Amino acid sequence: MDLTRAHAESLDAADPLAGFRHRFAGDDDLLYLDGNSLGRMPRETPAALARVVEQEWARGLVGSWSSWIGAATRIGDLLAEGVLGARPGEVLVSDSTSVDLYKLLVAAADARPGRDVLVCCADDFPTDRYVVAGVAQARGMTVREVPADVDEGLDPAVLAAALDERVAVVVLSAVAYRSGALADVAAITRTAREAGALVLWDLSHAAGAVPVDLTANGADLAVGCTYKYLNGGPGSPAFLYVRRELQDRLRQPIWGWFGQRDQFAMGPAYDPVPGIERFGVGTPPVVAMTAVEVGARLVAEAGIGALAAKGRALGELTVALADAWLTGCGVTLASPRDPARRGSHVTLAHPQAWQLTQALVDRGVVPDFRTPDRVRLGPAPLYTRFVDVWDAMDRVHEVLATGAHETYPTERSRVT
Repeated sequence: MDLTRAHAESLDAADPLAGFRHRFAGDDDLLYLDGNSLGRMPRETPAALARVVEQEWARGLVGSWSSWIGAATRIGDLLAEGVLGARPGEVLVSDSTSVDLYKLLVAAADARPGRDVLVCCADDFPTDRYVVAGVAQARGMTVREVPADVDEGLDPAVLAAALDERVAVVVLSAVAYRSGALADVAAITRTAREAGALVLWDLSHAAGAVPVDLTANGADLAVGCTYKYLNGGPGSPAFLYVRRELQDRLRQPIWGWFGQRDQFAMGPAYDPVPGIERFGVGTPPVVAMTAVEVGARLVAEAGIGALAAKGRALGELTVALADAWLTGCGVTLASPRDPARRGSHVTLAHPQAWQLTQALVDRGVVPDFRTPDRVRLGPAPLYTRFVDVWDAMDRVHEVLATGAHETYPTERSRVT
């Protein structure tokens, strides 16, 4: 691979997604490689929020509920078609990822009576493991944590060996949060189904960056956040997916009026509405969902295929530069080397990763740190240029070669 900056510039000149960069706010001098943690703000978002606040809320007041009432399913359908490869009526924007995970996990466990084991990955995102443990404790079930290589991800054969007639639900991430390792959603779902279990996928590091093709892959259940590659803003509401054939067989545990049949009848007993809306709970956050819709439309317009192709190319450039410039500085690749097995972020390991991260931020490069000694680089294909990656890696090399990171404190801040 040509590793000159001129070649990176030529890749940008030929990039079919290049025009999307100008549709996001931000300082062009900032090398932002943390789109896998918090996406940039679309330039259209403030006007969309102002419309909801200044017109629909300020002037329309309660009358605006006639259009707001269907927003969770309308935006869900947008995500289904443009991002997730799902069918209409299978995706709902609702609550947080953790709450959605809890709702679907309990519903799925109830749908597998007589089975008392929940399976998850030992290296999965903490919230997922905590929710699994909490549900298991409350229900008198057992958690079976499957080991995974911290860099290469979960071995499907190891997972298969952990499945038996006791397993009710398997909770896994499509893209590993630490390494970016990409799971084979279709194969794992088939394996679990053969064992009689349901799989609940966390798509937080996948949605908007890699194709997940929920229908084609036969997925049963999924959740995901909207503030990473979907650019919905900090704390924006999550989404959940339930395969159409499962919807009326599942009853989620939080019985709220937005999941109730004929909700304005204010009936005395809970009777869940048919379809995806039964997985709703309380009044949805209308203003926050507006920002989600803006981000989701941009991703759908760009196309997941094009985004995934550029994400792989950005990752390949990152890995090639790391191999050429950083191996003599104590850096090792902490992600799968094969781009087909990697999501849209690349992780590097270094003994002083936390100090390195601080030094980079002070030099206009924004990655993030993950334990124990990882620096994650998340170039978001919607707005990250190839020269951004080149310049960022050049600064990583400069910091390590000069030892500039060694002057930074080893104590971590609350946010890393």
